[in-house]
Amino acid sequence: MAKPILKTIKVQVSGGQANPAPPLGPALGEAGINIQQFCVQFNDSTKDKMGEIVPVVITIYDDRTFDFIVKTPLASQLIKKAAKIKKGSGEPNRNKVGKLTRAQVKELAKLKMEDFNAYDSDEAMRIIEGTARSMGVEIID
Repeated sequence: MAKPILKTIKVQVSGGQANPAPPLGPALGEAGINIQQFCVQFNDSTKDKMGEIVPVVITIYDDRTFDFIVKTPLASQLIKKAAKIKKGSGEPNRNKVGKLTRAQVKELAKLKMEDFNAYDSDEAMRIIEGTARSMGVEIID
């Protein structure tokens, strides 16, 4: 029989660098789970994503045990990494800060496909392109 779920928490944490400091510590402490145990397990499972911001869905059960699912990094983080830029543009319609090729967009869409609400890769590519445009990144052929 499945354990009854007490709470589900969604947070964004830097991969491999979780610690009990805010915002993670207070959110987990309020639910009554062992924060240090979560941090150790999370850091072990996200060693390969060191420094990248990753969304995490933490399911907390009645007996104060937990499970967590690590999603793929944010689309904006992937775009910044692929375009080799520090941050997006403050005025994306006027100031362009980087460029992505269609091939790069396709790779990012393939990577994020499991997290997107899209039926096929073309829809996922349009989502990535829209995020890139809102950041001031041009899409070139």
